[in-house]
Amino acid sequence: MAKHKRPHGQLRQSQVVTTFGPGATLDLPKCSVLVGGLEYWQGVEDEIIEPRLVEKLEDVLEAAAVKLYAPPPDQEDPAAPRTGIGVWQFPEWFVTQDVAGRERAGRVRSRYLVPRKALIKNKFEDMDGKKHPVVPIRFVRACRRGHIGDIHWHEFVHKGERGCRRQLRIEERGTSGDLAEVVIRCECGASRPMSEAAKPGTESLGLCDGARPWLGPYAHEPCGEPNRLLVRTASNAYFPQIMSVISLPDRDEALKDAVDQVWENWLQYVDSQEDLQSERTKKPPVREALDGFSDEQVFEELQSRKSGQSGALGKTVKQAELETLLAAKEEIGNDKPDGDFYARSLPLESLTPALPHCIERVVLVHRLREVVAQVGFTRFEATSPDVEGELEIGVRRAPLSRELDWLPAVENRGEGVFLAFKREAIQGWLKRPAVAARAKSLMKGFDAWLDEHSNSKRKFSGLPYLMLHSLSHLLITAVTLECGYPASSIRERIYATDSGCGILLYTGSPDAEGTLGGLVEIGRRISHHLTAALELGKLCSNDPVCAQHDPGSIQERRFLHGAACHACLLIAETCCEQHNDFLDRALVVPTVEGLQAEFFSEEDG
Repeated sequence: MAKHKRPHGQLRQSQVVTTFGPGATLDLPKCSVLVGGLEYWQGVEDEIIEPRLVEKLEDVLEAAAVKLYAPPPDQEDPAAPRTGIGVWQFPEWFVTQDVAGRERAGRVRSRYLVPRKALIKNKFEDMDGKKHPVVPIRFVRACRRGHIGDIHWHEFVHKGERGCRRQLRIEERGTSGDLAEVVIRCECGASRPMSEAAKPGTESLGLCDGARPWLGPYAHEPCGEPNRLLVRTASNAYFPQIMSVISLPDRDEALKDAVDQVWENWLQYVDSQEDLQSERTKKPPVREALDGFSDEQVFEELQSRKSGQSGALGKTVKQAELETLLAAKEEIGNDKPDGDFYARSLPLESLTPALPHCIERVVLVHRLREVVAQVGFTRFEATSPDVEGELEIGVRRAPLSRELDWLPAVENRGEGVFLAFKREAIQGWLKRPAVAARAKSLMKGFDAWLDEHSNSKRKFSGLPYLMLHSLSHLLITAVTLECGYPASSIRERIYATDSGCGILLYTGSPDAEGTLGGLVEIGRRISHHLTAALELGKLCSNDPVCAQHDPGSIQERRFLHGAACHACLLIAETCCEQHNDFLDRALVVPTVEGLQAEFFSEEDG
C-alpha cells in the first residue's frame, strides 16, 4: 500500500472529525485514499481543554489519560514545519476509463480490471501497446469491525480457486449500474456477477483477514468475520463515533474556594451533615469560610471531593447540561453576554401568543461552546450516544490509532434556545390508555429491530424522549421555513430525565466568534414557531400511509419509526442526535389515524 507524502487536497478541521477521520475513504483530485491513523498526523499542537468530556472518554475507552487536540491546520508558509494528515492509496485495483477492445453485442461496456503494480505512470498498457487511463474501482471488501481491503478479484471470479491469474475485465450491461448488470470476467472464460458478492449471509468474498490499513501496511488483528461488499463512496462506508458536550460554567467556583480554605484542617474528616453542622458551630474559621452556603451545598461538595468527582464531573452528559439550563437567571435589560456559556431565562408573560401550559421555561442561550471528539468508527451500521448523551460501553468500534493517548476534537461556538417542559404534564400524559397502547406498538417495532441487531446494546428511548424528539424535528423544520438558517445547520439535544425534560435547538461554527444571534431572536418568537410546528405535524403529504405505519411491519422494515417519513419528520442526519431514529408525530399532535395519543391537544395547536 502506497503512502502519499505530498499534499493532495484539503478538508475543514470539522470535516476530519465528523466525516473523514482515520479509516475513511476519500476521493482526492488525482487519486482515492484512506485517511491515515493518528500516528500519521503531523503538526498536532492545539490542545482543546474540556475536563467533562475527557472524563467520559477515559471511562469509555478505559484509558488512564486522554487529551483532545484539533486536527493540524494547513501551513501556508513554505518555511514553516510541515503539517497535515498522512493518507494511504486505496483501493489498489483500477478499471480503465476507455473500452477495452471491442464491445460485445447487446451494448456491453467492457473494461480492464488491473492491480496498481500493473500500472506504468498511472496508465495500463495492454498487449497491443495501447495505454489506458485508469480510475480506482468502486468495490472493496469490509466487515462490521471496520476492517477493509481490496477484493481478491481472481479468487472471486473463480469462486475461491487460486490458480488462474489471467487478465480480468469488468463488464457493465446496460446503464442502470445495478449489481446484477456488473460482471467480472476472466480471459479463461470464468465470470461472476457482482450481485453474488452483495448477497447477505454468504462468504463469496471470503473471510476477513483483520486488515487495518489506515494504521499502516502491516496492521492486522484476528477477525474471521465474513467479508461484505462495500461501495467505497456509499453512505454506509464510514460512520464516525463521536461524543459531544456543551461547556458549562463552573457555578460552584465560590463554594470550592470556601471549602479549600478549611478542607485540610477540618472538613476532610466530615462524614455526615450532622458532623458538618457541628464543625460550623464549634469552629469559627469554618463558620466564617462557609458563610452564605447551606449545609446541603457544602456536604455535596465534600462528597464529590471524596469520590474524586466535582461539580458536573460524575454526572451524565445531559444531566449536567440540563441542570445548568434550568438554573439560568431571568433576563434583564443590561445583560452583556460573555464567556463560553451565557444563558438567560425569558419571562413567559412577555411571549405572545401564550405558550401551552405544559412549557414552564424558555431559555435564550446567547453563547455556548460545544466540544466534539471522535472516539472511533464503524462501517455498515451507525452507533449513536444513548438518550443521556453517553457512549455505549463495549461497542465494537474500530480504533483511530495503535496507541491511544489523544483523540481529535473540534470546538463549535454558537447560540441556541431551550424549552423546558413541566414534568407533571408529561407524567399525566403517560397515564392515558391510548398512550400506553401506542407505547406497546412502538416497543414491538424496537423488539423487531433488536432481533436483526442481536449484538446491539441499544435501549428503547422511552416515550417522553420519543415525543420530545419528534417535536424537535417539527420545530427545526418550522424555524428554517422562516429564518435564514439552512435546516442542516440547526442541531438538537433532547433531555428526558428524572431531573426534567426539554429541547435545546442550537447552531454553532468553528469560527472564533460563533454565530450572530439568529436563534436567540427566534427564541423571543418561540410561541409563533411552536404553533407552526404543531400545525405542520398534523398532516403529512404521505398520509394516510405515513400515519398508518405499523412499527413492527416486516414489509416496511422501519422498526424505529411510528408516524414518520421524509415528508414530515426526517431531517438531515447531521442535525439529529439519533440518526433519524425514534420518531413518531402521533405522540405530538393528532393525526388522521386518530390514535388519541398526542401530547398537545387541538387547543394547543
